[in-house]
Amino acid sequence: MSLPAHIPDPVEGALPGPERSQAAHSGLIIDVRLSHYRRPDGTEVRREVLEHPGAVVIVPVEDDHVLMVRQPREAVERLTLELPAGKLDVPGEKPLECARRELAEEVGRAAGRWTPWGGFFTAPAILTEYIHCFLAEDLSAADGVDADADEDIEVVAWPLGDLDALIARVEDAKSLVGLLRLRAARDR
Repeated sequence: MSLPAHIPDPVEGALPGPERSQAAHSGLIIDVRLSHYRRPDGTEVRREVLEHPGAVVIVPVEDDHVLMVRQPREAVERLTLELPAGKLDVPGEKPLECARRELAEEVGRAAGRWTPWGGFFTAPAILTEYIHCFLAEDLSAADGVDADADEDIEVVAWPLGDLDALIARVEDAKSLVGLLRLRAARDR
């Protein structure tokens, strides 16, 4: 198994792929496989790996506010406050194209300026999901785009002057990464 092409080359060093894998589950969002690896020192390890197509998270800044979305997350049985985000689930779609689509679908905006802010694995011990982070600025209304039918999203404009309170409130990891990168950029 090789990782998807949208994932950048390793920073800390690469490991060999699995010697063998067996599919354990094929789902709507993730697949699960049982894989056997041999480390460079010869140690054999067995891992359950959740395969995910990857995603994007967008940090949209408009009029001294960051645009957040409040939405139901049934898996954790609560409403969450998050940055707009979405899966790389359109075949051949590049991360920036996905970010443009998700910004329009979730907050009804288009951005005149995009800045890539790198990316990160969400849980690399078990999950292949890699999230690309983008700053979106110079926002305007997006034309002719509707949210997905199963999404129930409320857009929340949070004042940048109260960014630390937002960071303290958010429970979603990808949003925390994006918000911390925003705070770091503002502190420069």
